[in-house]
Amino acid sequence: MNELNGYDIEDLHPGMQATYSKTITEADIVLFAAVSGDNNAVHTNEEFAQSTRFGGRIAHGFLTASVISAAVANRLPGPGAVYLGQQMRFRAPVRPGDTVHATVKVLSVDLAKARAVLATECRVRDTVVIDGEATVMTTSAAARQAAAQATQAAAAGGGVVAA
Repeated sequence: MNELNGYDIEDLHPGMQATYSKTITEADIVLFAAVSGDNNAVHTNEEFAQSTRFGGRIAHGFLTASVISAAVANRLPGPGAVYLGQQMRFRAPVRPGDTVHATVKVLSVDLAKARAVLATECRVRDTVVIDGEATVMTTSAAARQAAAQATQAAAAGGGVVAA
Protein backbone atom coordinates (compact mmCIF):
# COMPACT_ATOMS: atom_id res chain seq x y z
CA MET A 1 0.00 0.00 0.00
CA ASN A 2 1.08 3.56 -0.58
CA GLU A 3 1.38 6.22 2.13
CA LEU A 4 -2.28 7.18 1.66
CA ASN A 5 -3.47 3.56 2.10
CA GLY A 6 -4.17 3.08 -1.59
CA TYR A 7 -3.23 -0.19 -3.23
CA ASP A 8 0.01 -0.25 -5.19
CA ILE A 9 -0.09 -2.14 -8.48
CA GLU A 10 1.94 -4.92 -6.83
CA ASP A 11 -0.90 -5.44 -4.31
CA LEU A 12 -3.60 -5.98 -6.93
CA HIS A 13 -4.67 -9.32 -8.35
CA PRO A 14 -7.61 -10.48 -10.46
CA GLY A 15 -10.71 -11.11 -8.41
CA MET A 16 -10.14 -8.38 -5.82
CA GLN A 17 -13.22 -6.21 -5.44
CA ALA A 18 -14.63 -3.37 -3.41
CA THR A 19 -17.91 -1.49 -3.14
CA TYR A 20 -18.76 2.14 -2.42
CA SER A 21 -22.34 3.20 -1.77
CA LYS A 22 -24.10 6.55 -1.98
CA THR A 23 -27.71 7.68 -1.72
CA ILE A 24 -28.56 10.10 -4.52
CA THR A 25 -30.28 13.11 -2.96
CA GLU A 26 -32.30 16.00 -4.35
CA ALA A 27 -29.33 18.24 -3.51
CA ASP A 28 -26.97 15.98 -5.51
CA ILE A 29 -29.18 16.29 -8.60
CA VAL A 30 -29.56 20.07 -8.29
CA LEU A 31 -25.84 20.58 -7.67
CA PHE A 32 -24.82 18.23 -10.48
CA ALA A 33 -27.12 20.10 -12.89
CA ALA A 34 -25.48 23.37 -11.82
CA VAL A 35 -21.90 22.11 -12.01
CA SER A 36 -22.30 20.18 -15.27
CA GLY A 37 -24.70 22.53 -17.01
CA ASP A 38 -26.98 19.54 -17.74
CA ASN A 39 -30.38 21.03 -16.90
CA ASN A 40 -32.38 18.44 -18.85
CA ALA A 41 -35.98 18.61 -17.64
CA VAL A 42 -36.08 14.84 -17.08
CA HIS A 43 -33.73 15.54 -14.14
CA THR A 44 -35.02 18.90 -12.93
CA ASN A 45 -38.73 19.22 -13.75
CA GLU A 46 -41.10 16.72 -12.10
CA GLU A 47 -44.13 17.73 -14.15
CA PHE A 48 -42.27 17.22 -17.42
CA ALA A 49 -40.57 14.05 -16.21
CA GLN A 50 -43.92 12.48 -15.32
CA SER A 51 -44.86 12.71 -19.01
CA THR A 52 -41.80 10.66 -20.06
CA ARG A 53 -41.32 6.91 -20.18
CA PHE A 54 -39.68 7.19 -16.73
CA GLY A 55 -42.85 8.48 -15.07
CA GLY A 56 -40.89 10.93 -12.92
CA ARG A 57 -37.52 12.56 -12.40
CA ILE A 58 -34.35 10.54 -12.74
CA ALA A 59 -30.76 11.25 -11.72
CA HIS A 60 -28.19 12.19 -14.34
CA GLY A 61 -26.41 9.13 -15.72
CA PHE A 62 -23.01 10.66 -15.06
CA LEU A 63 -23.99 11.56 -11.50
CA THR A 64 -24.75 7.88 -10.97
CA ALA A 65 -21.51 6.91 -12.73
CA SER A 66 -19.56 9.18 -10.40
CA VAL A 67 -20.16 6.61 -7.66
CA ILE A 68 -17.84 4.33 -9.68
CA SER A 69 -15.21 7.07 -9.56
CA ALA A 70 -15.65 7.24 -5.78
CA ALA A 71 -15.15 3.46 -5.54
CA VAL A 72 -11.92 3.74 -7.55
CA ALA A 73 -10.66 6.78 -5.62
CA ASN A 74 -11.61 5.62 -2.13
CA ARG A 75 -11.63 1.82 -2.20
CA LEU A 76 -9.86 0.00 -5.05
CA PRO A 77 -7.16 0.88 -5.98
CA GLY A 78 -7.85 3.88 -3.74
CA PRO A 79 -5.81 7.03 -3.14
CA GLY A 80 -3.22 7.54 -5.88
CA ALA A 81 -5.30 5.90 -8.62
CA VAL A 82 -5.86 7.82 -11.87
CA TYR A 83 -8.60 7.05 -14.40
CA LEU A 84 -7.34 6.34 -17.92
CA GLY A 85 -10.64 5.26 -19.43
CA GLN A 86 -14.17 4.09 -18.72
CA GLN A 87 -16.60 2.23 -20.92
CA MET A 88 -20.13 1.89 -19.57
CA ARG A 89 -23.70 1.01 -20.44
CA PHE A 90 -26.65 2.68 -18.73
CA ARG A 91 -29.16 -0.09 -17.99
CA ALA A 92 -31.86 1.44 -15.79
CA PRO A 93 -32.78 4.82 -14.28
CA VAL A 94 -31.82 5.99 -10.81
CA ARG A 95 -34.32 8.09 -8.90
CA PRO A 96 -33.85 10.67 -6.16
CA GLY A 97 -33.53 8.76 -2.89
CA ASP A 98 -32.06 5.60 -4.46
CA THR A 99 -28.89 4.17 -2.96
CA VAL A 100 -26.32 3.31 -5.62
CA HIS A 101 -23.83 0.53 -4.81
CA ALA A 102 -20.79 0.74 -7.12
CA THR A 103 -18.61 -2.36 -7.23
CA VAL A 104 -15.22 -2.49 -8.91
CA LYS A 105 -13.48 -5.82 -9.53
CA VAL A 106 -9.93 -6.32 -10.80
CA LEU A 107 -9.94 -8.17 -14.13
CA SER A 108 -6.26 -7.82 -15.08
CA VAL A 109 -3.04 -6.21 -13.89
CA ASP A 110 -0.13 -4.82 -15.94
CA LEU A 111 2.78 -4.49 -13.49
CA ALA A 112 5.13 -2.89 -16.03
CA LYS A 113 2.73 -0.02 -16.76
CA ALA A 114 1.17 0.10 -13.25
CA ARG A 115 -2.28 -0.29 -14.83
CA ALA A 116 -5.30 -2.40 -14.01
CA VAL A 117 -8.54 -3.15 -15.82
CA LEU A 118 -11.61 -3.20 -13.57
CA ALA A 119 -15.12 -4.48 -14.13
CA THR A 120 -17.48 -1.75 -12.95
CA GLU A 121 -21.09 -2.12 -11.90
CA CYS A 122 -23.70 0.05 -10.19
CA ARG A 123 -26.77 -1.47 -8.60
CA VAL A 124 -29.86 -0.09 -6.97
CA ARG A 125 -31.23 -2.90 -4.85
CA ASP A 126 -31.10 -5.93 -7.19
CA THR A 127 -31.13 -3.94 -10.44
CA VAL A 128 -27.97 -3.27 -12.43
CA VAL A 129 -28.20 0.37 -13.49
CA ILE A 130 -24.70 0.72 -15.04
CA ASP A 131 -22.07 -1.81 -16.06
CA GLY A 132 -18.76 -1.54 -17.88
CA GLU A 133 -14.98 -1.54 -17.57
CA ALA A 134 -12.42 0.98 -16.39
CA THR A 135 -8.69 1.23 -16.96
CA VAL A 136 -6.77 2.84 -14.12
CA MET A 137 -3.16 3.63 -13.33
CA THR A 138 -2.04 3.37 -9.74
CA THR A 139 1.04 3.78 -7.59
CA SER A 140 3.94 1.34 -7.58
CA ALA A 141 6.05 0.27 -4.62
CA ALA A 142 8.79 -0.78 -7.06
CA ALA A 143 8.84 2.67 -8.68
CA ARG A 144 9.02 4.37 -5.27
CA GLN A 145 11.88 2.10 -4.25
CA ALA A 146 13.77 2.74 -7.50
CA ALA A 147 13.33 6.51 -7.07
CA ALA A 148 14.57 6.33 -3.47
CA GLN A 149 17.61 4.31 -4.55
CA ALA A 150 18.39 6.80 -7.34
CA THR A 151 18.15 9.66 -4.85
CA GLN A 152 20.48 7.84 -2.42
CA ALA A 153 22.94 7.05 -5.21
CA ALA A 154 22.92 10.68 -6.35
CA ALA A 155 23.52 11.88 -2.81
CA ALA A 156 26.38 9.42 -2.34
CA GLY A 157 27.91 10.30 -5.71
CA GLY A 158 27.91 14.03 -5.27
CA GLY A 159 24.60 14.71 -6.98
CA VAL A 160 25.39 13.29 -10.41
CA VAL A 161 22.73 10.92 -11.73
CA ALA A 162 23.37 8.95 -14.92
CA ALA A 163 20.52 9.11 -17.41
